[in-house]
Amino acid sequence: MSTMPASSTHRPPVNRDVPLVRRQALEGPYVLLTFRHPEVAAGARAGQFVMIKANTVSDPILRRPFSVMRVDPSEGAFTLFLKIVGPGSHALAELRTGEEAGCLGPLGQPFTAPPEDQEAVFVAGGYGIAPFVLFGEELGRAGRRARAFYGGRTAADLQLCDAFDGLGVPLVCATDDGSFGHRGRVTEAVAAHLDTRPGPVTLYGCGPDAMLHAVARLAERRGVPAQVSVDPWMGCGLGTCLGCVVPIRRPGEARPKYHCACTEGPVFDARDVVWP
Repeated sequence: MSTMPASSTHRPPVNRDVPLVRRQALEGPYVLLTFRHPEVAAGARAGQFVMIKANTVSDPILRRPFSVMRVDPSEGAFTLFLKIVGPGSHALAELRTGEEAGCLGPLGQPFTAPPEDQEAVFVAGGYGIAPFVLFGEELGRAGRRARAFYGGRTAADLQLCDAFDGLGVPLVCATDDGSFGHRGRVTEAVAAHLDTRPGPVTLYGCGPDAMLHAVARLAERRGVPAQVSVDPWMGCGLGTCLGCVVPIRRPGEARPKYHCACTEGPVFDARDVVWP
């Protein structure tokens, strides 16, 4: 058995001002933004992210981390999926075509593909769907199998239900209120899939902390491997500010050690994360 390497073409991050190429407004506080950054387009892998800030405003000062959703090396561009929640994301969403943002990337450690005989099961909550679009494309090119589970509180939180069209990745949606797809937690839908005994799988989670913890518990109960992409507060993206440290306890370690999510993550083995 073999696995696709996590960073077979890992490239150092590049800091540059990047112009907005396209802006696609979605329903509610969601938007897709495409920027031109040849190094990110050529080097980013699923699970990696960029630190980015609109150059049109001076506040906030710090850049914000966003997962890379798509790359187009031929265009030298990459796409982000944003939920507007604060001044940083609001300023980015207000950019007009041609206006620039300061961008550093690609950053972080990507997802590692499962062995060839295993199905990759994506578990996404809200805007945590973003890295799985790129991961689905990567696995598809490698001839690997993948399946996606996409959850939110309501149907309004599921803005990218068509993102896997043409990728050969079956999608199951779930909402807490039952307004779309399975009624209940997305991890319940994943558990139902595992009940069908689909064969060897690896779970991959990206979303709210509570959902990631549920993915980790499910993986432990079912005896399957899992990787999770954590989303702590992040200031620099380079491991300098130590604002994004996560407690990790690996096999053989008596006590947890703190690891920077920006450089040693954001993807970790779910078994190693010390959950609250």
